[in-house]
This record gives sequence, structure tokens and C-alpha cells, in this order.
Amino acid sequence: MATTTSLASGASSVITSSSSSPALTFKILAECSISKARTSIMKLPHYTVELPMFMPVGTQGTMKGLLPEQVKEANAQIILGNTYHLGTRPGKDLLNKFQSLHNFMQWDRAILTDSGGFQMVSLLELAEITEEGVKFRSPYDGSECMLTPEESIEIQNAIGGDIMMQLDDVVDVREKEYERFKIATYRTTRWLDRCMKANKNPDMQNLFPIIQGGLFPDLRKISLEELTARNAPGYAIGGLSGGEEKDKFWPVVHLCTNHLPKNKPRYCMGVGFAVDLVVCCALGVDMFDCVFPTRTARFGCALVDNGQINLKAREFANDFQPIDDKCDCTTCQNYTRSYLNTIVTKETVACHLLSIHNIAYQMRLMRNIRESIKEGRFVEFVQDFMETYYRDQAYPQWVIDALAAVNITLNS
Repeated sequence: MATTTSLASGASSVITSSSSSPALTFKILAECSISKARTSIMKLPHYTVELPMFMPVGTQGTMKGLLPEQVKEANAQIILGNTYHLGTRPGKDLLNKFQSLHNFMQWDRAILTDSGGFQMVSLLELAEITEEGVKFRSPYDGSECMLTPEESIEIQNAIGGDIMMQLDDVVDVREKEYERFKIATYRTTRWLDRCMKANKNPDMQNLFPIIQGGLFPDLRKISLEELTARNAPGYAIGGLSGGEEKDKFWPVVHLCTNHLPKNKPRYCMGVGFAVDLVVCCALGVDMFDCVFPTRTARFGCALVDNGQINLKAREFANDFQPIDDKCDCTTCQNYTRSYLNTIVTKETVACHLLSIHNIAYQMRLMRNIRESIKEGRFVEFVQDFMETYYRDQAYPQWVIDALAAVNITLNS
């Protein structure tokens, strides 16, 4: 049941609840009347998260260079942990003793855990994929381990995340062989059923399926039909952001959000560039994750409204401005570009300071998106954002096409 009331010109308030899981309540607060963008509330056992939301990645229970309280101060509401790496170190036995990753790392907000499936691509030389699961050779000590759907869920139950991801058969999106993607699409459904059966904690941990199918629309539709039939509390779009061309990326996202249930959260995995976040929000996505903000910090790069600046550049040696005078993060409040120029890529504190800023930038961007939807000005926000980001540059054709698909025309 949904009720709609007028909010502002260009927005409507729609309250839609998902009841397929006792551990998740989802309510849409407002929708853009032009595009597919929406803002919502997702109530989880450990925290109530405002969507759209970007999730910083804490692979092994830590954001590189940041304390949990600093991640919280940057307004992160939910973070991502990696099942494969956490299962290897510290391991499920130790996590069970602590009764959750929340307790282990002192984080009292929400956690999402991926399944370990992505390592089929990132550690492909160390992995062998069969119907049983994925056999890995550990990058730590060379030992062999088998990650099955059942083992993935057992590790994720030990981690205790609010949202768990199914183990899926992940194929490098740049792979051309249709048959390999077809196998992965059907296998992902079979593995989902095994994951659902293995979940020992459905009352406190939500299990999200992952839509697969590569860049093939027919396979994506098969995956959508099969996985939505399982009536999960939320769904992820997987198998993207792996180096594919953007003009092939966005139509898959558009197709998936057209067919995913409206009353459940939609998560596009591995997306973190600002332009991609804005475009995917317009296409109807609610959740994102990526290592990009902290990884680019390690190379001395800071995120700003027109992309990023490389603070190693000589031009910043005598620049006494903060990274961004509109940013209220502790780095921008206390340190200059000149100081950062002196220490980036040389002192570990520089990674720390830039990571604080970059996470804060992502959080502020998502907050601005949410507010623009509530206030009925999302289209204007997108137009202004793109004009600033591509200052004195032509808009990429894929951005023009993706936004046009949801009735947003960029200013010339």
C-alpha cells in the first residue's frame, strides 16, 4: 500500500514499506517527478540509514587511515566489510567470540558485507570456480580454501552485518563469451537458494540477491525475473564497474531499476565516482560503495566539485586555502593546501587527512542529492552539478544519454 501527498513542485511524498524481512523497513519519502530519483529511509537493526547513500569500504574492519569515530563524524551511516578478507583474517571463530564485527571494530552503525564473489575477478589467478563454489589460494600464506555459498553465509553470520550479499558467480564484465555469462546467471540463482537456506540469522541479517548477466539485456532480464521471485528485502546490481565503457554501463542500470521492485532498496555495487553517483541516482539507485575516496587519498588526490585536485602539484605549494572552503570536515577547517602539498605521499598522516575530506565529500554529495529530491529541485541540482563538474568542458555523451533516458536535459 502506498500513499502519495504533494511535497513541492517536482517532488511527491510516497510512503512504501517492505515487509519481506523483519530486519529491514524501507520507506520512500519523496520521488523526483521527472526522473527515477527517490529518497528514502531504510531501518536496519543497528541504524536507520537515509538513502541515497554512499557506503565507504572497510575491507578488514577499518577504513584505511581512519578511526571509526572519524568515519562517523564524516556522517557515514553504513560501511562495507569484505567477507573473503574478514573470513581469512581475523576469521569467523574470533568474530563469533566478539559476537559481531560491530563489537570487534567498535562501530555502532550499520554494516553491509559483500559475499567474497568479487574475488573471483580480483583474485582470478588464485581462484578455481565450480558449481560447488570458489577454491582460492590465499594471497596471505598460499593455503587453499573453498568458499561455497554456505561458507560465505557462515562467515557473514559471524560478522553480523545488517545486510549480507549472496555469493554470486562474478564474471569480468569485459569478458565477451555469452555462454560464460549465461552459466553465471543461472548459477547465481542456484547459489542464492543455497545462501538463503544457510542463513542462520534471518531475523537480524538481511540477505540481498545480486542481479547478474553482464552487458546482455536478455540475461539481465532472466536474472531479474529469477531473483525478484525470491522476494528478498533488497536487491543489488552486480557485475558492473569493472572497466566496461560507460555507454554500456548505464543502460544496464536503467534496465535493472525499471524491473526491480519499487518498494525495496536498490544497490549498485562498486560505484563511487561523483558523476556516476549522480547519474545512477537519477536512474533510481539507492545505495553505492567503492574504495575510490580512500584509495585516491593515498595518491594525494582530494575530491572537489569539479573532480579532484592532485595536491602533489607545485601550484599548491604556496596555496593557503583549505581543500574546499565550503567543506566543514576537520581537514578543511584546520589545514591548508600548502601544508598538504608538503606531506602527501610522504607522510602517513596525509592519507589520513585526505581520507577524512574525501569521505566527507561523498557524504555531503549524497545529502545534497537527498535534499534536492525532497525539495523538488533534483533536476536543477543535476544540471548545476554537471555544469560545475565539467566546467569549460563538453559533457560526455554517455552522461547526456543516460540523463535524457530519465527526461533530464543538460544546460548547453
